[in-house]
Amino acid sequence: MASPVKWGIISTAHINRLVIPGAHASPKVNLAGVASRDRAVAEEYAKRWEIEHAYGSYEELLADPEIEAVYISLPNSLHCEWSVRALEAGKHVLCEKPLSRHAHDVEAMFDAAERSERLLSEAFMYRHNPQTARLKQLVEDGAIGELRLVRSAFGFPLYDEDNIRLRTDLDGGALMDIGCYCVSGSRLLAGEPETVSAQAWFGPTGTDWVLAATMQFPANVIGLFDCGTAVAERDELEAIGSEGSLFLDDPWGGRVPVIEIRRGGEVERIELEPEDSYRLELENMSDAIRGEAPLLLGREDAVAQARALEALHDSATAARTISL
Repeated sequence: MASPVKWGIISTAHINRLVIPGAHASPKVNLAGVASRDRAVAEEYAKRWEIEHAYGSYEELLADPEIEAVYISLPNSLHCEWSVRALEAGKHVLCEKPLSRHAHDVEAMFDAAERSERLLSEAFMYRHNPQTARLKQLVEDGAIGELRLVRSAFGFPLYDEDNIRLRTDLDGGALMDIGCYCVSGSRLLAGEPETVSAQAWFGPTGTDWVLAATMQFPANVIGLFDCGTAVAERDELEAIGSEGSLFLDDPWGGRVPVIEIRRGGEVERIELEPEDSYRLELENMSDAIRGEAPLLLGREDAVAQARALEALHDSATAARTISL
């Protein structure tokens, strides 16, 4: 096996707590450093999470020639800037989702990756889970007949108005934080949307606290989803076809991976072994860096995702249907 890739983390964001255990558990990943804008914070964080090196600035980490790849978990509004800076510093980049809701920003990020001859990938960890691959295969194999509808949801209660996920200046909001999963899951099964129509409640912070949308896909497939940061906790996905449906109660986390095939009044349960999606996405990137596997999520998917998010946001803001 090739030597493990030396990774660094840019920021001490809350999401890191889910990524670091998988990094430590993988023989393909050497989590060698973490950077904060405050050296004391970085040093305390590195000690707590058993990371060898701490950096007092993001620039300091990027200047370290030993670091080969970085995971960027900064707020959404900083994804483009720091991905480009990392790529130009010669690092491969796994950037937390969503890269951006502006397709031109995502194009610029991948342009930088191509100029630097480095890899860039959007960190949609659920895409790496075997549950997701099995779902897509079942749809493609005709397990529910012809696909007609993709219905999904993701929501939880969050009322801390200072939380970065609720701040307009950091590109927060329900669509960007969690609705992006519903958009990605719908696109995975149905292709690229042709039109979108969204409605939202914009809460006290100015971000969308609840958003619901319909998306029209090729072959007359319809996507329906809702997301919210001011609703009861829920996450599910159902692919509905002409002969049955596939239901996932935990499509995004995959902690209890089960696919229910509902046909003819009966339910068949496909139970899969749990896998750490965060470890799998780090391993896919590491394998791609070593030339041992293709990158699962690259430019085409990321640009299309941003284009859909941009259209949905514009639709909710202007209260009109948007054609892509």
